[in-house]
Amino acid sequence: MEDQARKAEILVIEDEDNIAIALDYLLTREGYAQTRLATGAGAVEVICKRRPDLVLLDVMLPEVSGYEICQSVRARPDCDDIRILMMTARGSAVERRKGLAMGADGFISKPFELKVLRDELRRMLATDRVDMTTGAEGAQDA
Repeated sequence: MEDQARKAEILVIEDEDNIAIALDYLLTREGYAQTRLATGAGAVEVICKRRPDLVLLDVMLPEVSGYEICQSVRARPDCDDIRILMMTARGSAVERRKGLAMGADGFISKPFELKVLRDELRRMLATDRVDMTTGAEGAQDA
């Protein structure tokens, strides 16, 4: 499998240190390479420059919200294919619909069970980008 040939790169955008530390531990243990941003300012530029395999994006961030970041990434043709998994402590159905409407590929509520997060990361990294609002798959591999 191609994703196992090299470490998948995950960009974590999370302002809460305790959550970022827990994510760092889990992602390292799972064998992922990672980088963290603690604020939303400049996140779109970092995402498009680094082109990580996945962005783990908190909704509530200082300066720029995760929703705005997601929407801005999707509006840029040079990086609109990057997978985004949004996470929030306000995990209502309304928040989930809003995140998916902004272009997120997945949405997870905090606090999350480690197994649920691990399974979601594997699912998102193992498949083509999927439009979670319709369930339609993106471009197929040749």
